[in-house]
Amino acid sequence: MKLFIGNKAYSSWSLRGWLAAKHSRLPFEEITVPLYDAEWDKRREGDEFAPSGGKVPILWDGDDTVVWDSLAIIDYLDEKTGGERGYWPGQLNARGMARSMAAEMHSSYAALRRQHSMNIRRIFDPAPLTPEVEADVARILQLWAEARARFGGAGDFLFGEWSAADMMFAPVVTRFITYSMPMPRFAQPYMQAVISHPHMQEWIGGAQAEDWVIERFEGSKQG
Repeated sequence: MKLFIGNKAYSSWSLRGWLAAKHSRLPFEEITVPLYDAEWDKRREGDEFAPSGGKVPILWDGDDTVVWDSLAIIDYLDEKTGGERGYWPGQLNARGMARSMAAEMHSSYAALRRQHSMNIRRIFDPAPLTPEVEADVARILQLWAEARARFGGAGDFLFGEWSAADMMFAPVVTRFITYSMPMPRFAQPYMQAVISHPHMQEWIGGAQAEDWVIERFEGSKQG
């Protein structure tokens, strides 16, 4: 398999797809495509990117199977591994909630995405949030609290064990840290567990080692 991803410092969707690939324990070649450099427009017109419309991540499994979009990659790898890797919780009601949360993460929180882009290498000073971002953050924390209360049990993650739901929300955890957003006490151990996960530590190390800097993601009104 080949997984094409963007810069690890900035590409939140690439992080989700990469976490899914790592969780599969299947071998894959990781190919980083620097976003928005001088060759970006030309590169994304190539055959390898055509199925996804020039977006990352995109997973090729052999020459004739291609999967793009992080949530689709999660489900494809879940099927490819026969459901044995536990991408989704085992209980039907827990699995239903986890899938709903992942889908909501996939389609919602536009204000948080737009005003607080991912930048794993930076920590900005705290600053007031807009009402729209406050609403997004409140909704996310509500979902985290409900999942932890209903299904977290003695585990560290939303549904106890590391799952696709945590993979989908992992870039949100990094945003909350990058922008020094105040978090309620219950959320702090969960966020620490996500950041400390071995796959997240590997990704963060890769981001720190990157030479690429995209100025549009480095300046911030948050300081």
